[in-house]
Amino acid sequence: MDADIVVIGGSPAGLMAARNAALKGTNVILIDRKESIGNPPHPANTLFKGMFDRTGETVDQCYVIKKLKGARIVAPSGGEVFIESPAYFLNRKKFDKYYAKQVLKAGVDVRTGIEAFNVIRNEEIFSISTNEGTLRSKLVIISDGINSRIAGLMGMKPIKYPGDIAWSMEAEVEASGLGEADMFEYYVGSHAPGWKTTYSPCGGDRATLGVYVRRHGKDVSSFFDAWVERFKKIKGLNELSFISKSVGGDPIAAIPNEIIGEGVMITGGSAAQSGIGYGMHAGQICGDVAADAIAKGNVSAAFLSEYRKRWNHEYRNEYYLGRIALETLRKMTDKEIDSMMKLFEDEDLSFIQGDPVIKAIHIAKFIIKKKPSSLLLAYRAALRRK
Repeated sequence: MDADIVVIGGSPAGLMAARNAALKGTNVILIDRKESIGNPPHPANTLFKGMFDRTGETVDQCYVIKKLKGARIVAPSGGEVFIESPAYFLNRKKFDKYYAKQVLKAGVDVRTGIEAFNVIRNEEIFSISTNEGTLRSKLVIISDGINSRIAGLMGMKPIKYPGDIAWSMEAEVEASGLGEADMFEYYVGSHAPGWKTTYSPCGGDRATLGVYVRRHGKDVSSFFDAWVERFKKIKGLNELSFISKSVGGDPIAAIPNEIIGEGVMITGGSAAQSGIGYGMHAGQICGDVAADAIAKGNVSAAFLSEYRKRWNHEYRNEYYLGRIALETLRKMTDKEIDSMMKLFEDEDLSFIQGDPVIKAIHIAKFIIKKKPSSLLLAYRAALRRK
């Protein structure tokens, strides 16, 4: 036996799962195919404090490039809704390395440049074949991204709606003063079907532009090119200099599905647990339950189901309400989006407090009070077959 637990993938969720399991006295090996944790960096580089607070972690300024006040959501017509919430633009490489140090300090054996090829279970022992030989463990945690090949090889379907992953393209760009704004900007409408385009200022002359599109295939470059031209017009820019480009995906509306098996747990993007903060919290829960399973000598799916139960308690309602909202958005016309968002323009939205269900009730009450027909409009859109 090489370890009690082998974690496949050094994502934020994988790092937290490894750290928490090790802190509870479990022997853990974490493998990642990158040359080092955070190198090359993952494109996801924005964080809202409210979401990150769920992890119980503290934002460290060593990896913060720029602090922002929140976000403005922009309707197709240009109307805006402001959401004030502390947010951060991250140096993602430093962020990952910051948590990699915590993982090492917890006693995890971190091995980079190692790719897992397959996982086979025989007599309650897992054999993980890699480019540097075979590792054996009692339990395996998979955190290798939204295109989890290992989960597929094991016959597991960790994402309930894989067709609803928002495929993305993002670029770091440069223009005079482009990074000086103090809020993220998210643009919704038919130019980005099913989700959004983004502008994230990161200080000085630099920012990132992104597009996230659902149900239009993995190649979203045409949507991205159109967004760049539209953005230049919005900001009155003649030219933009491109520093780098990246592609990826966000499982924000895809919903976790089969995330546990006999001796197997799946976390992070591999399990449709989107967002850095939420993914990290899911990893923490995963690592805690995994360590308990090792301590009890019981890695059965029945015992590991505690991970699913805890995740459901924390996030199930939030994720399903989010999916309903995004599916409604995907089906609405630009005119309908404009009409709905106009209700919230120049409004104090601080009344939207509480857990996801309570927030949804507050929003519904607000709409009914201000314009009941808008709620009917959204309901009709949600029921459309599209």
